[in-house]
Amino acid sequence: MAVIQIDRLLETCVRRGASDLHLAVGRPPTLRLNTHLRELQTKVLEPEDTIALMKSITPERIQQEYEEQGSGDFGFAYGTEARFRVAIFKQKGVCSLVLRKIPNKILTFEQIGLPEMARQICRRPRGIFLCTGPTGSGKTTTLATMIDYINTNFDKHIITMEDPIEYYHPHKKSILVQREVGVDVPSFPEGLRRALRQDPDVMLVGEMRDLATISAAITAAETGHLVFGTLHTSGAASTINRIIDAFPTDQQEQVRVQLAGNLIAVLSQALCPRADTDGMLAAYEFMYVTPSIQNLIRENKSYRIDSDIQTGKRYGMQLLDDNLWMNFNAGKISKEEAIDKSKNPGQMVARMEQQGLIAGDEALQAEAEAEEVDEDEEDEEEEEDEDETPKAKANSNMSEKEKQQQAAANRARMQALQGKKQ
Repeated sequence: MAVIQIDRLLETCVRRGASDLHLAVGRPPTLRLNTHLRELQTKVLEPEDTIALMKSITPERIQQEYEEQGSGDFGFAYGTEARFRVAIFKQKGVCSLVLRKIPNKILTFEQIGLPEMARQICRRPRGIFLCTGPTGSGKTTTLATMIDYINTNFDKHIITMEDPIEYYHPHKKSILVQREVGVDVPSFPEGLRRALRQDPDVMLVGEMRDLATISAAITAAETGHLVFGTLHTSGAASTINRIIDAFPTDQQEQVRVQLAGNLIAVLSQALCPRADTDGMLAAYEFMYVTPSIQNLIRENKSYRIDSDIQTGKRYGMQLLDDNLWMNFNAGKISKEEAIDKSKNPGQMVARMEQQGLIAGDEALQAEAEAEEVDEDEEDEEEEEDEDETPKAKANSNMSEKEKQQQAAANRARMQALQGKKQ
């Protein structure tokens, strides 16, 4: 009975175009549709229901990992309809599941809306390209599109290291090898080290969250390979800071030189629900490494990178807030979404005010809500930073202080606006 039930739930998820399926004790099965949670009209799940559902789709190896460590991750195919990335975990002593749907069809550059320069990056013989953003921002989809483009147009040997494998790529013009962490290789650093002896042209690293993986990825790029990787950072400047701060202080100068010489570009994404139609839209910040940006990285002047991005439009460069503003003006996303996803909500609100798109009271409320979003993002970053080095933690605290100063400036501006209104 559990198998039939999970089949029905997966079919509903695919049919309704949901991105995730949540199975938690105490509430009905729930879909995530365009960032919103929607309960299905079925029974409230009991502990025995989630256990039965989990066992109906989970391999024995992952069930053992779940029993020993309290969680597990794996991927599986639902017929020819879609693949799912599954996270199983214990909470309050009972089993919960989250299933992320991965479409079988790989999107094109035009469908995603990537800059033309991204296509040129796929032709590069060496270097490192980073796709960044929060969880669920479409990083995997973007990299799958770029890997598929290489696979279709060039005769390369491509090796991917993923946890778990999400998009399945067939061999086309290239030889494409996909290795799953925990199944085919014990860890990302080990996979990268071994890959260097397997005659690769292109390597993809599913996650670069620890020092060993970051170091191995930079070394792979430095030895003449094209490397794709992901980080959970927002913006090009913060991505560079996160990489450098992951290293001990006495190595950071050398890493800046390595990164300046091997980094090709950084693409930072944010997924937004569309206002003009159903579906999602990817807003992005794109930084292409020019000689000027190389100097800024070497000289530890990442705070000036945003200025170079603004003046680098001929390379397709664009700040996230400018892209959000453009999509908002085109009617593709709502003003609330533009404010919430922006790197500087206060400036976005002021921009809307100047254009007469948002009134005084509405501006005050928008800024207050934006500050709450900033605080939530800070909490998430603190959780991610738990595994970082002491130096990285110190820099994270500095970043938090700067954000607090920005929030204080926003509050002062709100008080000024209230004074004008009175």
